[in-house]
Amino acid sequence: MSPLQSLLLGVLQGVAEFLPISSSGHLVLLRQVMHLAGIPLLYDVLLHLSTMVVVVIVFRGRIASIFSSIWRASRSAAVPEDRENLRLALYILIATAITGVVGLALSRFEDLLFHRPRLVSLLFLVTALFLLSTLVHRGQRDYLQLGFLGAAIVGLAQGIGVLPGISRAGITISVALLLGLDRRKAGEFSFLIALPAIAGAAVLQLRQAGTLMGMIEPAALLIGLAAAFVVGLLSLLLLLSVVRRGRLSLFSIYLIPMAVISCLLL
Repeated sequence: MSPLQSLLLGVLQGVAEFLPISSSGHLVLLRQVMHLAGIPLLYDVLLHLSTMVVVVIVFRGRIASIFSSIWRASRSAAVPEDRENLRLALYILIATAITGVVGLALSRFEDLLFHRPRLVSLLFLVTALFLLSTLVHRGQRDYLQLGFLGAAIVGLAQGIGVLPGISRAGITISVALLLGLDRRKAGEFSFLIALPAIAGAAVLQLRQAGTLMGMIEPAALLIGLAAAFVVGLLSLLLLLSVVRRGRLSLFSIYLIPMAVISCLLL
């Protein structure tokens, strides 16, 4: 893989990781176009880790408050304001557990599910349908009203989101909105539960590190990671603005023709 190819993949990851158009699906298609089908899945995961740093930066205030609430609760010094943070921490654990189970189950079919451009095209349409569903629902619930079942359902959606063509952000935000969660919190919850999921995926793929480094120079890898970070930061800020304004469905305008075109050409 050349530095230019890595740069293009990094830019694509930064755009598609946060905008609800499926980064994994677009990476599969772009690798197909650039004849890079043999690149280990670990490369994609490392790009995801780069954008994960963006999530930590953007949501640093909420993350810090969650840990502060856990610390006070562990010392029996919790205050009433900690209730939401403690419940949110529990929801993140529940969603992560469900995501892990679904992700491990799907990983057994990696060759069948993760390298088929035609399947990606079909799943683009599935993502578009979820985005369109947000037109008919305006949630007003807070975290305390989400419930354990709601957290589990969002975790299930995130597990399905590992499939290329299914936008993780798109499906989790859409499902959270359908469950009645407030727009701002739906976006926040989607990315908070992404942190342990992405970290877990990276650990599972570390066995491919030797193969990856034999196919890409360290400098080219760093270029891709840097591009994913910079572009990802801009994309996340844009997405959160779109979610707050209730315009998530607009991305289906891109996904539907993209699905048709990719199906015909690849």
